[in-house]
Amino acid sequence: MNTTKRNSLLLVITAFIWGVAFVAQSEGGDSVGPYSFNCIRSIIGSLFLMPIIAVLDKFGITKKPQDKKSQRTLLLGGVLCGVVLAIASNFQQMGLYMGSSVGKAGFLTTCYILIVPILGLFFKKKCSIHVWIGVVITLVGLYLLCMNGEFRIQFSDLLLMICALCFACHILVIDHFSPLVDGMRMSCIQFLVAGILSAIPMFFIDMNHSVSGIQIWLNGFTTWNAWIPILYAGIFSCGIAYTLQIIGQKDVNPTIASLIMSLESVFSVLAGWVILKESLSPRELIGCVCIFAAVLLAQLPSHISKEKNPDRF
Repeated sequence: MNTTKRNSLLLVITAFIWGVAFVAQSEGGDSVGPYSFNCIRSIIGSLFLMPIIAVLDKFGITKKPQDKKSQRTLLLGGVLCGVVLAIASNFQQMGLYMGSSVGKAGFLTTCYILIVPILGLFFKKKCSIHVWIGVVITLVGLYLLCMNGEFRIQFSDLLLMICALCFACHILVIDHFSPLVDGMRMSCIQFLVAGILSAIPMFFIDMNHSVSGIQIWLNGFTTWNAWIPILYAGIFSCGIAYTLQIIGQKDVNPTIASLIMSLESVFSVLAGWVILKESLSPRELIGCVCIFAAVLLAQLPSHISKEKNPDRF
């Protein structure tokens, strides 16, 4: 299996973990507050990676930066990823908190698949016609999969559009830094930064910036209904999946990577069907098929036209 195929597989696994984690995110946010959930799961993700990095260093699988320039590059990449990830995640939570439906939130957030190739043009990341067709088919599939009611733009939806823009920027930041630094170290730094930044709205909103508010906030952590979703999201969604994203995006065009990761929506619907016994309508099935077809279509030109035009994917 060549590097591109292997990394594409890692991105599929990433999308699968994120899709299955959707239930955990919903339950955890309801139990302890959306910003608390983002803060704590990010810190857990960072702590989870620290001993793993130490062990992998001993086996030579991961490597410490060798000079000050490499250290600065790693720190810059991790901080930028963490800042963008914190903004994107918290805008998403704000959109949901202010009234957007889960389906609309999923659709608008995943619109990063359209933003990534547009932004990529400014960084000379060209896409073939097959990829652009794949983007359009994916948007159609996402609409069928996520949208079941009337579509009206509200203020909460604008927040989700900003979230989609931030996730697109996150993908492009990873695309720039992942070939330059150790992916696991950058992932560990990004979660630490995201957790610290998420603590600010957690204090003012979830804790109500008061002693009595903190006491009430602590009561939300007394049951496993809160901790199971947090631990799952922290270890699997953050510690494992986001790290696989950083590793998997190496040598994969960011637009194709975004298309593969849009499978998250498909996996979340399938997880609800299998785990929660939710019904799957014909409309949703067609949406799933559209997204799968688009991802396969986007893979075709990467091995055909690269020789003729090395900047085109």
